[in-house]
This record gives sequence, C-alpha cells and structure tokens, in this order.
Amino acid sequence: MVFDNQGNLYGTTSGGGANQGGTVYKLTPQQGGSWGETILYNFNSSPDDGAGPFGGVIFEPSGNLYGTTQLGGGPGKFGTVYELTPGPDTWAEHVLYSFGSDSGGAGAPYAGVIMDKAGNLYGAAYDVFELSPRLNGWAENVLHNFTPRNDDGSGAGAGVIMDKKGNLYGATAYGGGRGRCQFDGCGTVYELQPTTVGVWAEGITAWRERILHRFGSVPNDGEVPAIGYLAMDRLGNLYGSTDGGGTTGYGTVFKLTLVPSTSGGVWVYAILHDFSQDENGYEPSGGVILDAAGNLYGTTINGGSPLCGCGVVYKLAPQPDGRWQYTVLHTFIGSDGAEPDANLTIGSDGNLYGTTATGGSGGGGVVFQIQIAP
Repeated sequence: MVFDNQGNLYGTTSGGGANQGGTVYKLTPQQGGSWGETILYNFNSSPDDGAGPFGGVIFEPSGNLYGTTQLGGGPGKFGTVYELTPGPDTWAEHVLYSFGSDSGGAGAPYAGVIMDKAGNLYGAAYDVFELSPRLNGWAENVLHNFTPRNDDGSGAGAGVIMDKKGNLYGATAYGGGRGRCQFDGCGTVYELQPTTVGVWAEGITAWRERILHRFGSVPNDGEVPAIGYLAMDRLGNLYGSTDGGGTTGYGTVFKLTLVPSTSGGVWVYAILHDFSQDENGYEPSGGVILDAAGNLYGTTINGGSPLCGCGVVYKLAPQPDGRWQYTVLHTFIGSDGAEPDANLTIGSDGNLYGTTATGGSGGGGVVFQIQIAP
C-alpha cells in the first residue's frame, strides 16, 4: 500500500468489486481511530479493461496512480499497466499497455511498477520492461529477456527497485542452474545496468544483466525468492526473503553486501534467518522492508498460532556481534486476518501497515496496523 500526504492509504484487491474483477481502494482515517473505505475503481468495466490487480499502486507528483493487473486487457492479452486520474467526483482509468503474445515481455505482471524522475515506468512481467510516455501513447521496451540458458534466471514475478544510479534490482523465482528446484534452478537476484551505446550520431540505452546470487549455490541456501520487493539500505546492500529452502525447507531472509572494487563491486551473500515449521512463522511470501535504524520487517503466510497457522509479522534487528535477532510482533488468528503475503509499509507515524489475503470478519482479508513501540 501507499500513503498520500494527507495520511490516506491506497491499495488494491485482486477480486471483488462491482464487476468481481478487483478494485483500487482508498482508506481515510476517521475520528476515534476507525478508517473509512472508498472504492476508487472497479476493474473489468469494459471488454479491454484489466482484472486481478495483485500488485499495489504508486503515486506520481501530479497525484495520478499507476499499477498493474495480472489478467485482462482484451482478447489474447495477459494483463495491463493502468493509470488512475482523480476527477471532481470519480477517478478515470486509462489502460496504458496490454501484455500479449505480440509484446516482448509476453507475461502477466504480478507486482506493481516504479517510476523514475523522467516519468518512465518499470516492472516485471516474466521479463523486465520499461514503459515510456510518447505523444501517441506509451511505448514498451523490454530491458531483459530471461532465459534458462547460461544459468540465467526465469520467472521474474517480483517487482523491481532502482538505486540512485538508475540500476534496477529484482529476483526471479526460477532459473539460475543451481539447487534441486524445477525449471533449471531455484531462482536468482539480478541487477540491470543501463549503458549507453553509440549508434551513428545518437546513443541508445542498452541494459546489461548481472547475476548477484544464484539460489541453491551454498549449503542450506534459500529457494524461490518471495514474490515481493527487495529492500536496499543506504550503503546499497540488498535484503530479501525466500519462501522455501534453508535448513528445514521453510524459507530464509538473506542479505547481499556490496563490497566496492574496481570492477564495480563484489556481492557477498549471507543468510540472516532460517525459518522452521513452528509458532515463529514460516514460508515468507512477501519481501522485507527497512526502517531508519536498519531493522527488517516482514510476514509469513504460515505458522504462528497452532490452532490457525495463519502467519505472523516479524522483525529482524541487527546485533553488535553481527547476528540478527528475530522477534514475532503479531500472530494472526484468522478473525484478525490470515496469510499476509505482501510487503509491509511504514507510515509517517513509524507504525507498520499491511494486508492479509484471507481472514477477517468477511473472510476476504483485512488491512492492519502494527504499532511499533518507541
């Protein structure tokens, strides 16, 4: 989810709504601590509309929202990238791009998009794509086609993040040629670097891939990176989670430390936490986020209450001796939500906000807040 400057929350549901194609919603804080919901848009309002928005939304400076759908877009299409523009009474939706067999990515975007300073959008739909605004619409450029050849990753479903230099980072669920997983490997963490290549009098941008880690390449390694976003700290180090692998097979939290060098840096991989099938939670489906103090926060879709096994919210705090202390902040019991499977959000109040896929009074999931003690 994402906050606006007034403290309102925005997010998506993959189902439900007036047309059962999912919604974009707004939550507004009310007096007394409650929140009021407003549906901004119901998907599948036209034959060429998208449906099933699994990823969240982002804001641009003018106040428009951008996101993706995993389904729809018209006959033979596999999802969309859309824009929502606020009006006096309603929000107007515009489908910016529909994925299909005629597009380079030819995949369904599971995660959302990010935007650079020039207004270009970036995301992953099995391959990594860029959408650039043009006078006659938005143009797609496939930045990298993943292939299992040469131990490359495959199945890029996680979202991408961008550093200050304009490099993109993400994870693939499969490929890499390591471990005992299906589809030629247990997944990868990758970097895409923009490079300018001279062509006659003009230059074009080509993107060069660099594999930072192939899962299954070290003993008791994680497997299948979570369908969420990586986190990056101020030093450029990366953090993420896997929903499988580790010592017992129930997932890990990992760190990739950037060690500068003349060749662009070396990435050192370490496992920060190894999940077990117990009341501390296991199988993290979403990614991790960082606070200003360097603590990590995430969720698991299973474990926790022995009566429910509905998942937990956890914290990993770095210790002086180099270890990371794992703490369960909340255990879901079903009535308050179950199966939290998306990245958390930190509000301006320092509290955590997130969603669950199921549970709650109606069984369709909840939006929750975890108050962090000062």
